[in-house]
Amino acid sequence: MSQTQLSPNKAVIVPGNGAGNVEISNWYGWVQKQLEKMPGFQCLLRNMPDPITARESIWLPFMESELHCDKQTIIIGHSSGAAAAMRYSETHQVYAIILVSAYTSDLGDNNERASGYFNRSWQWEKIKSNCRRIIQFGSTDDPFLPWSEQQEVADGLAAELHKYTDRGHFQNTQFQELVSVVKGILDGSA
Repeated sequence: MSQTQLSPNKAVIVPGNGAGNVEISNWYGWVQKQLEKMPGFQCLLRNMPDPITARESIWLPFMESELHCDKQTIIIGHSSGAAAAMRYSETHQVYAIILVSAYTSDLGDNNERASGYFNRSWQWEKIKSNCRRIIQFGSTDDPFLPWSEQQEVADGLAAELHKYTDRGHFQNTQFQELVSVVKGILDGSA
């Protein structure tokens, strides 16, 4: 990515599949409220179309046309949303991606397989060239994702990895560490 003076002007939270009303699911609404407090910064959080299967063919166009993810956007993706953020970044320049509970395969799950994210190899180099920053949050005690897949993402993307042993699938109602990382990006300290 060319190192022009563009700075991020918004974050977009892309939830995991099956989240229901995203404003009251997990930490999404809480993080949005915290990020909206920053002057001149916007945080978008929307109920996604096709929320159960989270098909790539539906989510990626929505991220482009409705959420306007662009060179000044920090995409925060959780679980299926992390897969969407990675696939989106293969073909679009964004300021940064923050991946929470990211993984690399369909995990043997029919719904994950139907999403379309896992039917081809990951283009790690394209993602890295399209993002100024790649930050990842993962936990070794995630009940849904083996650590080996989370580590594969970290290695493939040379991500700034925040590794935990006690956060599960990051389904808590607050996520201060994520807010701190975004604030650090905005003020240039991280």
